[in-house]
Amino acid sequence: VQLQASGGGLVQTGDSLTLSCAGSGRTFSSSGLGWFRQAPGKEREFVAGYRWSGGGVAYYADPVKGRFAISGDRAKNAVSLQMNSLKPEDTAIYFCARRTGPPTYEYDYWGQGTLVTVSS
Repeated sequence: VQLQASGGGLVQTGDSLTLSCAGSGRTFSSSGLGWFRQAPGKEREFVAGYRWSGGGVAYYADPVKGRFAISGDRAKNAVSLQMNSLKPEDTAIYFCARRTGPPTYEYDYWGQGTLVTVSS
């Protein structure tokens, strides 16, 4: 199982950035994919998720609602995260994660992250 995230970089406050992630591996399966982030000195936190059921459903953490948009491609086991109106507090390492299927529907695997730095 592999999850490869890309697209991080250094941007200024108010800029936009798009992160991408694709899952691969012979036994890779999921009920969806999501994004987490970890800022320096802080715990990892959920950012956004996309589940394949229902034709695709997106959900977000409150701090990013209205600014970030996640989209997914089930056939490619891939998700993207469009981040707009970036703020310095969005600075973190962003990780893509796999959401398992029934019965737990939990995130169980995180790939290597990509660093996003937002300067003020």
